[in-house]
Amino acid sequence: MKVLLATRNDAKLAELRRIVSGLGVEVVGLDEVPEFPEAPETGATFAENSLAKARDACAATGMLAVADDSGLAVDALNGMPGVLSARWSGSSGERRDKDAKNLALVLDQMADVPEERRGAAFVCAAAAAHPDGREAVVTERWPGRLIRSPRGLNGFGYDPAFVPEGESRTSAEMAPEEKDAVSHRARAFRALVPELRALLDG
Repeated sequence: MKVLLATRNDAKLAELRRIVSGLGVEVVGLDEVPEFPEAPETGATFAENSLAKARDACAATGMLAVADDSGLAVDALNGMPGVLSARWSGSSGERRDKDAKNLALVLDQMADVPEERRGAAFVCAAAAAHPDGREAVVTERWPGRLIRSPRGLNGFGYDPAFVPEGESRTSAEMAPEEKDAVSHRARAFRALVPELRALLDG
């Protein structure tokens, strides 16, 4: 099974490859196909954004395309940054710099929030689009809480400040294989695998 993951994020591509290893799925990224115009993320939900990205990639390449949209939903911020997670502090700059600025801004906004109200969840919607028009989308959550200072060197984005439910470590302190077993993206992509098989077999 060969699918296109509509991302240029090397960390995300490596993560998906680990998640589906052994499932008979070969994942290729956007850097491995001819370049095409990518529409901006304008959806109001993670599901809308992921499906739009999958549709664009499928239409441009003729391949079964998979895309995800994910982010952090903070209870005390009324579910924000949500779909704006990747550009919460603005849209300019390199990925690593933006990650650091986004994290710093959220932690600053949460500075006066007491421990009992620091709940948050990572959310991921994963979508697939087939050239014949069939589609699938699933959404999963990884609940937890935000700590006050970043910890850990693994992961990316908001991982250093997110402690998953039932854990004392941040997701950035977890080994990649541990995170892959339980994360929002792992849950979403695993839930999507049967849908992918159905799309390919259909």
